[in-house]
Amino acid sequence: MKSSTNTLLMAMFELHPKLAQDTFYIADLPLCRLLLMNDRRYPWLILVPRQASLTEVYQLDQVQQHQLWDESALVGKRLMQFTHADKLNIAALGNQVPQLHVHHVARFHNDSSWPAPIWGLGTPQPYQPEQSQNVIASLQQIFADVSTHLD
Repeated sequence: MKSSTNTLLMAMFELHPKLAQDTFYIADLPLCRLLLMNDRRYPWLILVPRQASLTEVYQLDQVQQHQLWDESALVGKRLMQFTHADKLNIAALGNQVPQLHVHHVARFHNDSSWPAPIWGLGTPQPYQPEQSQNVIASLQQIFADVSTHLD
């Protein structure tokens, strides 16, 4: 019964309009949709559990909570290997977008906001079309072995 409930919740999943507007699709992992934030100032990935109506981690069952943490650790590790960043920032804020999502931001000692948090500082700088296509293709390749499918 539980798996049919999970399947139904995933079928009802819709990405929040703000996330859809500000990100690029990378892949669907076992639990989460993986997105790239459209801001070239920072290598920035977002995990969104593909469950309907979630706002907080505790709303996931224990197995899903562990899966979210496993996917977060994997995304963090691969993002750091991809970027060779100095630090990884992970956060689940939800103040502007209530849908549960977890940010993974690769930070560098010389980035424009270091050492402050990135939120609310500066103006996002969208990727140029060719640049976004290259980054998306690279990230899709990096996560191909754990994706449930790629678009």
